[in-house]
Amino acid sequence: MAEKNAAPLVDIRHLKKYFNINVGAFQTKPLKAVDDVSFTIQKGETLGLVGESGCGKTTVGRTILQLYKPTAGEIIYNGQPVKTKRDLKTFRTKATMVFQDPYSSLNPRMTVSDIIAEPLDVHGLCKTKEERRARVLELMSYVGLNSEHASRYAHEFSGGQRQRIGIARSLAVNPEFIVCDEPVSALDVSIQAQVINMFDELQDKLGLTYLFIAHDLLVVRHISDRIAVMYLGKMVELADAKEIYEHPLHPYSKSLISAVPVPDPKIARANVRIALKGDIPSPMNAPSGCPFRTRCQYACDKCAERMPEFKEVSAGHFVACHRTAEIND
Repeated sequence: MAEKNAAPLVDIRHLKKYFNINVGAFQTKPLKAVDDVSFTIQKGETLGLVGESGCGKTTVGRTILQLYKPTAGEIIYNGQPVKTKRDLKTFRTKATMVFQDPYSSLNPRMTVSDIIAEPLDVHGLCKTKEERRARVLELMSYVGLNSEHASRYAHEFSGGQRQRIGIARSLAVNPEFIVCDEPVSALDVSIQAQVINMFDELQDKLGLTYLFIAHDLLVVRHISDRIAVMYLGKMVELADAKEIYEHPLHPYSKSLISAVPVPDPKIARANVRIALKGDIPSPMNAPSGCPFRTRCQYACDKCAERMPEFKEVSAGHFVACHRTAEIND
């Protein structure tokens, strides 16, 4: 669990990532995939990041690790800004990523042993072949793979096993922080619980810190200490997992939570589904002011004029909405 009141392990300040899209002859227009996002993650904590497809969740994770170069903003890790190439090289021995698709994220020409050992080779962490092999077998044991799997290729494994290979690779440099980009969305439901439980066990065993990106709110609730909600490149709400499920304040969060299936039929029948009208706007042509206003039943003139401030309305509960007090009386 995270240490409260301690300095954050990961501190993201006003992060922006814009992609220039060709719109005509020699003309480009910025697609604002991530637009002024700020949050912190404490050591040992899991921060869940949720939202509709296309809201910028994956781009946040990739930009933090600088797989995409940030357009603006600061990435501060353990109190140190990540700016220079030397900073980034050090950062990548402490922060890694588990990718969404276990089918395309593993090289089909490499054996499992070579896939897992690739970070060890890149960073020169093993001096001998014996040390390298011992480390690979140790990592495989962490994720429930047998030693005889080491000489096989990725196509010989199921989706769940391939994701375990990807997780073992992410652990190779002994990281402190892992970005998990929808790591169970491509897996069968029966396998998802096994992988989620493995993430929990690895966190306890190795003292890991996670940014857990997903669109399945049940999965996020199970694994997260806090949850952040994104919409169209903006962060609209952030709070403890229990708080955001029991007392969501932003209209978009309320709609997401109302769509979560409940296993109890009586409670499920009593739940009122808050359906959103219209389609999510394009980030190429985002609405003025609050990006959610075109689908929000509470939208007013002020919402079109300016983006609401992302501010703390109660202890640890942040919301970006002009009418928070009015709609939650």
